[in-house]
Formats: sequence, C-alpha cells, structure tokens
Amino acid sequence: MPEPIMQFKKTMRSRMVKKRREMDPFERERVSEAIVQRLLDSKTYQRANTIMAYVSMPDEVQLQTFFDQAFKDGKRLAIPLITENNVMRPVLYSSPDVLTEGQFGIKTVKEEDRIFLQPDAFDFIIVPGAAFDYNGRRLGMGAGYYDQFLARVGNTPKIALAFNFQLEYQVPFEPHDVNVDVIITEAKIDAIYDWGMQIWTKQGTPPWL
Repeated sequence: MPEPIMQFKKTMRSRMVKKRREMDPFERERVSEAIVQRLLDSKTYQRANTIMAYVSMPDEVQLQTFFDQAFKDGKRLAIPLITENNVMRPVLYSSPDVLTEGQFGIKTVKEEDRIFLQPDAFDFIIVPGAAFDYNGRRLGMGAGYYDQFLARVGNTPKIALAFNFQLEYQVPFEPHDVNVDVIITEAKIDAIYDWGMQIWTKQGTPPWL
C-alpha cells in the first residue's frame, strides 16, 4: 500500500472513531433509532428473507432495534465470525441467547450453535465502516476482513448504516476495497448504485428502496 494512502486512511479512521466515541450516549441511541427506522421502512427490508448484519460495538450505530424487529418479522439473520484462519464467514443468528464474544471483542455465535451460510445467501448485507463517501467508497477498521468477504458475495446489495458525520467528500480507495451500494444516515438515504439497472443513481431514491 502506498504510504500516503495508508497514512490518509489511518488519519481519517482515527478522526471518525474519535467522533463516534465522543457522541453523547442518549444522542447515539436517538440517532441510531432514526437510522434503523429508515431501513425498516424500506422495500428492500420488507421484501428480504435472509439478511446479514453485525452486532454493534458501543460507539457504532446501534442495531438492537433492527434485530428485535427482524426477529419479530421472521427474517433469517446471520452475523460475521472470524475463523482461526482469519477468514470472515456468515453464521446463522437465531437468538441473543447464542451470542458470545469473538475476536476484537465483537459478538458472534457460540461454537456449539454455529450454522454457516454461503456468502451469496443474502438478500442484502449491512456493512459497518469508519467512513463513507458519496461514491459508495468505504473506509473500514483496517483489518480487511470485510473487503475480502464482500468480494465473494456477487451482486448482493451492500448497505451501510452510518452517522451523518461519517460521510466524507472522498474516502481513500484502493483496488481491493469494496464499495457499498446504499448509505443510510439520520439525514437521508443515499443510493449509490442500482445493481438491477446497472446505472448510477445519485439523484432521488430508486424504487427498490
């Protein structure tokens, strides 16, 4: 990785993580509810059967409301597991009772309850990140697990749930980095790419949302 890009990524990541951690907990909860509700109101969610998400870290957009509603709606859910070989795999998430702490303190499914799904089994995938830009570029946390995994999911829609301050004019990008298709913040839904029509849709909201 060229040093300027590495440093640019590191600096932006640190700045965004600092902003997230400085949020008032009550404000984080309020804004998270608004972001999640935008997703729950979308046709994309309502038509979906199988969804991959993740259990939020304390400073991220909080997804508990999403999981609660998805369980009520009978959705089939999966969350990531980082294996001993440092490969991300989606594992079926059937109940909060099956959770345990995985690598980096990230919640995943207990070993005895693990049922693995294929990377292309999902109607859409909710993707975390430190920052995003208006071209759908994503800055992760630096380990590369998601980029490696998302490269194997084909045309599965990738949706980021983020605080509005996580949107940047430009995020540093390399050939192995994988874009998201939709960014949902408390302020708006930014549809980046319509994978069905194969066209850019930066203006307006496509009908599949």
